Amino acid sequence: MKSDTKPDVCVVGLGYIGLPTAAVIARAGCKVLGIDVSQKVVDTINRGEIHIEEVDLDGLVHGVVSRGLLSASTEVAPADVFVIAVPTPFDKDHAPDVSYVLAAGRTIAPVLKAGDVVILESTSPVGTTEQLRDMIATMRPDLKVPGLVRETPDIAIAYCPERVLPGRILEELTNNDRSIGGITPRCARKALAFYKRFVRGECVTTDARSAEMTKLVENAYRDVNIAFANELSIVADKMGLDVWEVIRLANRHPRVNILSPGPGVGGHCIAVDPWFIVHGAPEETPLIRTARGVNDGKMHHVIRKADELVAAHPDARVACLGLAFKANIDDFRESPARFVTSRLARKYGARIHIVEPYAAELPIEFTDTGATQIDIDTALEECEILIVLVDHDVFRVVPLAERADKLVYDTRGIWPDQPRREADDSPGLRLAAG
Repeated sequence: MKSDTKPDVCVVGLGYIGLPTAAVIARAGCKVLGIDVSQKVVDTINRGEIHIEEVDLDGLVHGVVSRGLLSASTEVAPADVFVIAVPTPFDKDHAPDVSYVLAAGRTIAPVLKAGDVVILESTSPVGTTEQLRDMIATMRPDLKVPGLVRETPDIAIAYCPERVLPGRILEELTNNDRSIGGITPRCARKALAFYKRFVRGECVTTDARSAEMTKLVENAYRDVNIAFANELSIVADKMGLDVWEVIRLANRHPRVNILSPGPGVGGHCIAVDPWFIVHGAPEETPLIRTARGVNDGKMHHVIRKADELVAAHPDARVACLGLAFKANIDDFRESPARFVTSRLARKYGARIHIVEPYAAELPIEFTDTGATQIDIDTALEECEILIVLVDHDVFRVVPLAERADKLVYDTRGIWPDQPRREADDSPGLRLAAG
């Protein structure tokens, strides 16, 4: 890749990270080809449209497609830089599944040429970039591959995970610092030169294994801290305390910053990545494993509390507010709200009404349950019980006057003015947030 020209870029995977990444690279003036296995996704992007919800992404994609800087295909083509941004799920035993990463590597290997740079962005267990390297070396014995030869390699291979918050992805792809881990220092420098074309944040080079671990540690740190808040909410509930008041007061300490509890932890990062560390060092990770158990267990705690409320009022209609894993996005991956609501729908059927402004239709698990999708206005008019599972802005702004006569179970603490429900189950009072 010549430093004085803008490289042609191929981004493999056009999901929640891949598409914004491709669009941001294209905005920097590089010609980008996005690869996806879904023809529907490819066709949507080639029309200048998007298939995911993200702030300002629609305008950006339309612009770079119109200018001929971004196109999509199901077939890979030669490029100068290849960015892999595909899913890395885990199986039923929480073992990481890197098959999508390796499949992406097999896809690009035939078109690689001397001078190319391959960058893995998918969150991956430690050692995955080396696995990718070894597979490429096996498929392309004609190429000198870094870390396996003494002479100057033909290609560069590096790992550089994203650090973005849904709803702020475009801004954070550009402004956040990046950790760039190369198979060799030379690989890291090659990748660094590429990222500096569109990243304003500081780009720090390291080795690939350290960069892989850094991404996992960041999300495990968040998971452990959220687990403390979720466990605290359960303790407060047992003691009859308002957890939101306790946290508000505790956080006045200059060195205390307790996070907000919720119905669990979702998304494809915090709910998944800690297991990659546990899988790599099972005997050395009791705290990380316990945090995962606390956060997964919080979902079942919320189900029990919601079930008690719904069962105690057999004639009441129930509105579950939110299915996304966090506020103001359409991402339902590993969502605790989705998990809780689906369990209630299976048990109570048509009594359950679902409010999710970021979903055009309900996910497949709600088929044949009898549960229906409604908007927030209908929920406030027709439902006697409100179960808050996601803190979407449209829920936050509902005034007390519109919910004063409701039974509310608020797992997000968005309505602190809602009076608490006492033992007499009087309407218009809220269940403890735990």
